[in-house]
Amino acid sequence: MSFLKRLFGKKETPVEKEFTKKEHEKDYELKSKGLEEVLGKMHNLVGHAIIPFSIGGAVDMYYFPNHIKGTGFATMELLNPDGNGPLKNRLGTYELVSFTKYVYNTNDEVQTPFNLIERKVCGFLTSIGMYSSQAVLNPKETIEIPNGENEENTCLVFDLYEPDGKKLKIGDREHHLLLCLQIFRSEMDFARQNGSDELFKLLKEKGHYPYSDLDRDPVV
Repeated sequence: MSFLKRLFGKKETPVEKEFTKKEHEKDYELKSKGLEEVLGKMHNLVGHAIIPFSIGGAVDMYYFPNHIKGTGFATMELLNPDGNGPLKNRLGTYELVSFTKYVYNTNDEVQTPFNLIERKVCGFLTSIGMYSSQAVLNPKETIEIPNGENEENTCLVFDLYEPDGKKLKIGDREHHLLLCLQIFRSEMDFARQNGSDELFKLLKEKGHYPYSDLDRDPVV
């Protein structure tokens, strides 16, 4: 199990290649097309972070309401226009994806179940996105993210997300989507002891996979 240290400690940041505005625009176009091939049509509204992810802020939230019941969330800022970004896992480099069973809700003034889980997902996708440049994160692994004082840590498990065998392709490059699935601590302990596939089997039997909503009973 991986455990994120708060702000990940002090590490030297490697000098990254700079890309032109045109390169970023082309990459966005290709990445959007690649994500929609897997997750269906993207919502036309984007949850932009006040402080950009590239300088330490939150990830922008991209919404996919046309894939499975509920809403999908995906990142588009981990992979650079050259395909680098996260440290390569055993499958290569990736963007992150997560899901809620709740339908996209545009009412920002009301604390709806969708708005609450959307903020929670944004938080852990941001933490994992930052950590992905410092640690190798593989499907089937678990991870624990520290929260505020006297708050329980967020427990998650990763999985490869390739519905119907659809892979994430950006132009002529092949990447993948790494599913970030929020789970209960008892479920994380079960996955560590019995393997993540056994947990996924139980979650699927109860109709909870691939959703990160915890307004349900634990399966173990």
